[in-house]
Amino acid sequence: MQVGWREIGLALGIVWASPNSLIGLLGGGVGMLFGAKPQVSSRDFAVVFHHWPWGPGGAITLGNTILHTGHTLDSECVTYEHSAGRCQHPRIKIGDHERAHVYQYMVLGPLFLPVYLACGGVSVRNPFERAADRYAMTGQGWWP
Repeated sequence: MQVGWREIGLALGIVWASPNSLIGLLGGGVGMLFGAKPQVSSRDFAVVFHHWPWGPGGAITLGNTILHTGHTLDSECVTYEHSAGRCQHPRIKIGDHERAHVYQYMVLGPLFLPVYLACGGVSVRNPFERAADRYAMTGQGWWP
């Protein structure tokens, strides 16, 4: 198997995001005590914990870890702009939205959470959330 620049970049991104991934793995491990089911997703470059027992529903990404309250990332949800009443976007797949956050973590690594929170946290105003929604709708533009 030949290793190219893409594979090297992915490997470096996974290592760079690993402090956040560790937090996600710890949360997923605790969730397993309450029924969460882990799955390695090569499509999402993440370990996904389905049926994660806490939160209002949906998913949260921490590095290359996704904590998901449902049973499949192919579930549909609305965009942040749609939820805020700003537009009538079509429904998106939650996995596509969360995959954009995985990519964002692989670029910013341990800086992601402070930058994300400084940009507004979980909010339609946050450019990281808008970019993740855009990526989920079009397959392009996961960076803010």
